[in-house]
Amino acid sequence: MKRWLGLDLGHVRIGVALSDPLGLTAQPLTVLKSAGTQKDMIAIGELVEKHEVARVIIGLPLNMDGTESSTTKKVREFTGKLAQRLNMPVFFIDERLTSKQAERLMIEGDSRREDRRQKVDKVAAALLLQAALQGAHLEPVNQNENP
Repeated sequence: MKRWLGLDLGHVRIGVALSDPLGLTAQPLTVLKSAGTQKDMIAIGELVEKHEVARVIIGLPLNMDGTESSTTKKVREFTGKLAQRLNMPVFFIDERLTSKQAERLMIEGDSRREDRRQKVDKVAAALLLQAALQGAHLEPVNQNENP
């Protein structure tokens, strides 16, 4: 099994996590500073190639009641373009509360506030990816659809 890449897309930062080669565990990898759609897609593509990724999992930001927001629409638009560019399986996973959960885990681990700010996105991405590896519901991204 090739590795899976998990992404927590944000306005300012993109948290990135990577699975082990067997697809059992997810580890935080890095945080990319968002630099616009094209540059972000190039950076993600480079990570996919470098780590021989076979599948990409992207957190879908839903409201607490499960409805979609303007942020959800932006993530769907970006992901549709990314899926076409990568030409590989890309899936959404519900990301509700993952950033809060990541922050709580880091607080419990006595992580300093400044460290938490810099790492929370990649920890959230790892939580999303781990849920996917453990069989959470995934929504396939339609690669033929350009929103």
